[in-house]
Amino acid sequence: MEQKKILIITYYWPPAGGPGVQRWLKFAKYLPEFGWNPVIYTPENPSYPLLDESLMKDIPQHLEIVKTKIWEPYQLAEKLNKSNKKFKAGQFDVGKNQSWKSKLSIWVRGNFFIPDARVFWVKPSIKFLEQYLIENKIDVVVTSGPPHSLHMIGLGLKKKFPEMKWIADFRDPWTEISYYKHLKLTKSSDRKHRQLESSVFKTADITLATSYTDAENFRKAGANAICITNGFDESDASAPRIETANGQDRKSFTLSYIGVLEQLRNPENLWNVLDELITENKDFAEQFTLKFAGRIDDKILQSIENSNLKNCILNLGYISHDKAVEEMAHSDLLLITNFPNESSKGIIPGKIFEYLATGKQIISFGPDEADVSRILAETASGKHFSYKDSKVIKDFILEQFEQWKKGDLLENTQNIEQFSRRNLTRKLAEILG
Repeated sequence: MEQKKILIITYYWPPAGGPGVQRWLKFAKYLPEFGWNPVIYTPENPSYPLLDESLMKDIPQHLEIVKTKIWEPYQLAEKLNKSNKKFKAGQFDVGKNQSWKSKLSIWVRGNFFIPDARVFWVKPSIKFLEQYLIENKIDVVVTSGPPHSLHMIGLGLKKKFPEMKWIADFRDPWTEISYYKHLKLTKSSDRKHRQLESSVFKTADITLATSYTDAENFRKAGANAICITNGFDESDASAPRIETANGQDRKSFTLSYIGVLEQLRNPENLWNVLDELITENKDFAEQFTLKFAGRIDDKILQSIENSNLKNCILNLGYISHDKAVEEMAHSDLLLITNFPNESSKGIIPGKIFEYLATGKQIISFGPDEADVSRILAETASGKHFSYKDSKVIKDFILEQFEQWKKGDLLENTQNIEQFSRRNLTRKLAEILG
């Protein structure tokens, strides 16, 4: 049977690091098993916030990758203000941490670059891909955002090729994402963002969401939306499962945060609870380690280092994805955080699935009734808390600590196979038709 071809338009591709690149990298890895031959279209000279060479090994050997040059203003912005580097990853200084330079940069980013600073790649890409589609038989075109300017490429191609099947993949929401309200938009800019988003929803044949709530919200906004979550790759998850499950071969009870942590997702109530536990519980103080592996906001680190937690911190800095998976396995409790506002309850951080694959217990922070809490309940793999909780957090951590001391920490892997990358790709193939 002849394989069909799918053109995947994505800004993030190895050696880009972080969870954003992994979604379509893993789909591309497994799609050939289900009758689809992927072609990747990505920038030749992108400005990535993180690099991870270890992800290169997942690129299929004979994968066709098409590249064109992109111009983006981030290098200039970073010269004006170093904190602008955060913008590439959707991060912002907030509240008292915002300098006048940050405020100005955020205003420019939200009002001058609509939908985002990669918008200058849109017209050249439409022109290039119009010719590519004429010369090559492509059955489905996918655009993956953010950056949501890539959906503008899909919109432009759909107008030129009305019969083309177009899937708009939203790894994160557009106007409903937490940092949208921090963009300091004028009324006209806000209107333009919302009009473009609406055009994508109503024009794309299928809109993919990474969470149940996002899919529901997209449908309410006029999209033909389907949820395919992110997941874990068995080939990544199997290697680290070594004899460290109960912590008996280690001297410390380790709570780990793996990934990027910015100010908008900072669980200050957790740091306060841990501070109290160190003060009140001698065993805990002597045996607890707070491990960070990834990019942690400087101001968050400064705050923690000025508390009783300072002697418990192990900060590994940014590490490769392979090493990150190992560090998950060498932990006893895994931390995940989401934005606190209700509009973010549909965000399911990609790393939760890799956390699930380790079998470790997960402690989660975010809004009430979040999609993450649904996944934790379905898999019996941890507890979800709000940013206002404190005593219940302390009780949960103490319970885990006591089980660790007994060598009796729970390992949970029930109902997680639905989140394997292969099974998720099978679901995608069914949708592709």
